[in-house]
Amino acid sequence: MSEIHLTGRHDDGDIELNTSSNPHFGDLLQERQSRRAVMGGMASVAALFGLAGCDDDGQPTADATVSAGASGATTSGKTVTLTGTATGATGVLWTQMSGPTVALTGANTNTATFTAPSVTAATPLVFAFNAPGSNTIVATAQTTVTVSPAVLGFNAVAKSLADVVTVPAGYSVSVLYRLGDPINAATPAYANNGTDANFVSRGGDHHDGMHYFGLGATSGQRDDDSSTRGLLVMNHENITAAYLHPNGPTSVGGIRPEAEAIKEIEAHGVAVIEVLKGAGTAGWNYVQNSTFNRRITPNTPMDLYGPVRGDVQVQTVYSPTGVAGRGTINNCANGYTPWGTYLTCEENWAGYFRRSGTDNAARSAREVVALSRYGVSQGAGGANNWATVVPSVPGSTVFAKWNASATGSAATADFRNEPNQYGWVVEIDPYNAASTPRKRTALGRMGHEGAWPANFVAGRKPVFYMGDDSRGEYFYKFVSATPWVANDAQNADRLAMGDKYLDNGALYVARFDATGNGVWIPLVFGQGAVTSANPAYAFANQADVLINARLAADAVGATKMDRPEWAAVNPATGEVYLTLTNTNAASRPLAATDAANPRHYNDPRGSTNQFGNPNGHIIRLRETGDNPEATTFRWDIYAFGAGADLNATNINVSGLDATNDFSSPDGLWFGRPQNASGLVNPLLWIQTDDGAYTDVTNCMMLVAQPGNVGDGAARTITNTDATGATRTQSTFVGKAPGMQLRRFLVGPKECELTGIDSTPDGKTIFVNIQHPGENGSATSPSSFWPASQSGGTGARPRSATIVITKDDGGVVGL
Repeated sequence: MSEIHLTGRHDDGDIELNTSSNPHFGDLLQERQSRRAVMGGMASVAALFGLAGCDDDGQPTADATVSAGASGATTSGKTVTLTGTATGATGVLWTQMSGPTVALTGANTNTATFTAPSVTAATPLVFAFNAPGSNTIVATAQTTVTVSPAVLGFNAVAKSLADVVTVPAGYSVSVLYRLGDPINAATPAYANNGTDANFVSRGGDHHDGMHYFGLGATSGQRDDDSSTRGLLVMNHENITAAYLHPNGPTSVGGIRPEAEAIKEIEAHGVAVIEVLKGAGTAGWNYVQNSTFNRRITPNTPMDLYGPVRGDVQVQTVYSPTGVAGRGTINNCANGYTPWGTYLTCEENWAGYFRRSGTDNAARSAREVVALSRYGVSQGAGGANNWATVVPSVPGSTVFAKWNASATGSAATADFRNEPNQYGWVVEIDPYNAASTPRKRTALGRMGHEGAWPANFVAGRKPVFYMGDDSRGEYFYKFVSATPWVANDAQNADRLAMGDKYLDNGALYVARFDATGNGVWIPLVFGQGAVTSANPAYAFANQADVLINARLAADAVGATKMDRPEWAAVNPATGEVYLTLTNTNAASRPLAATDAANPRHYNDPRGSTNQFGNPNGHIIRLRETGDNPEATTFRWDIYAFGAGADLNATNINVSGLDATNDFSSPDGLWFGRPQNASGLVNPLLWIQTDDGAYTDVTNCMMLVAQPGNVGDGAARTITNTDATGATRTQSTFVGKAPGMQLRRFLVGPKECELTGIDSTPDGKTIFVNIQHPGENGSATSPSSFWPASQSGGTGARPRSATIVITKDDGGVVGL
């Protein structure tokens, strides 16, 4: 690809097309364009088309004739093809005469292409098609392409129950990286029959949040603009145990086999995988033998950083000083930093821990309150029963750590405090496979869905937004104590930059008021109700506040939300979007709706009633002064999940139709600002994790251009519960999405769509398909994906990362 600028010459074309001693093509062209002042206006017809004779200033004309084709119009992000014709020419060259500079591919051929640039209004781009004749005089013709702002550029796909990934016409899907794929040269191919082991050297299960980090095509060093080589860093949230073993998980007398437990543990965590685009039209592959490839599992050593480091509540027999830990688990969504690190977030970690049925008697009253609030309940057996394993290595504690009972003489003699080592945001340097991940405790402990950064501005403090994924939990943000220094983005000691910006700051929780305004409430020891005198839980210090952030949020009166999951920050406006995936009648009864969580209704699934808010919604906020450091904001609801057939007044409030109805929004992501999908009116990608609507369609991914906070109006909804009782609820509803929201993809059977990123140029997107066929068994799989994507049957299903590209090479979605 060659860049054609308004000045200068195209040397590649010179050397190829004019090897004589005559003046170079570029020299001839520059002379002619200077003489004609083409930038100041169109040349005469005779000059443009090389008609015989002399031109109007007495100069001889070319003996070649050219045409640049008709002028046309397009929108940002689309691929544009320029087609010229030349007769009697010794070569051709396309050059750009005006408008935002674009890179022309095939500039020295009759057909050149470029990607329409991002614009805020209709903008003409003028191109010249140039050809010298045998007399070396250049004939030139011009054409104009008028580019308008980006719009959604595909037809919505239909809802589907098929066992394939479906995308719009004009797009292609390929499978990149699957459960069990080997990530080094020594590991054999995945048999996919339950006999495989050594998952520290294989792709993990339940692919989830991810981010693409660029690598130089030849240097192999960090390159934030590289769209052909990079590192995909992704979470492996959980497992579908039925497919990991020959006949599903087993136990003998209630004790799990060590080999099975090791496999299950290692299939959790995070992966760093190098990916590479082939030359020309070739697709993407992961690089099996890359030195960057790495698995981070629940057994990987970690360091604790921030205010909780060394606190008595994180001391264990593994780390008596409380400065280190071991492993990360149930990693759901993610975040990233401009200094080149990945943030993985520990979500439903509490369910993995075992506690004896009498453990409360060995605990203080404060400990019992805290354990209960986080769901580490007395008598819990622990998911997968890993604590029951008898290790083959004497003294090993990799299984004992999952027993959070107080069994020793002190906290440093057992793992009673191990649950306090989880629930954090973990920072990983993807470019350094030898680095130790750091748990950033200043961001609070909860069921972290993700940690999404506000737009970074020099001199302004970095801010990260975080959902706590459970029904009735809260929305948080962390404001760093240190203003952003732009040069730190390229600091080679990336984790040291995390120390600088992530270890000190203020944690806030959101209160959404009935007025459409909101407040960020600080969770600071000694302020408001966050004191040692709090009757529900007596806080001891700031470390205690962060370890028990949920209790602190309870104390200050934050707004309980309908399962707050992913957030995304609009790169053009800074507005923050948050998915509220769903809730049930027990969590959100009729009398407990509020302005920010306004619906209680029934959406039957077959003969089964589903009262509450089974379809979820997407809320958004705009910080006061467009400053993420602000402590107040405005909010409204962007879109309500609903089937198109549901009541339009009180349930399908956003007026969804067959092209865009959805349920249970989960993943959110805005296009990158390095390309047209993340500029002016950026694309918002919405992924679903649904159980309420899966009798109609598999989970899906939609794309929107969502407008702004306040573009709608106040609205009153009438809710109805299972008894027929009604209650009205006022709220604030954004403008109906209409055709600015469309279904882009439907996944295979029983999957969840989760995790998305793109290359910087926006021409490739990576999407994760999690747990296809999750309700099946080893002997009776309920999905055959990804084998089914190419017509295969009989294979066990596997979570996987897919690649989506536009067939004409344009920006995906536009």
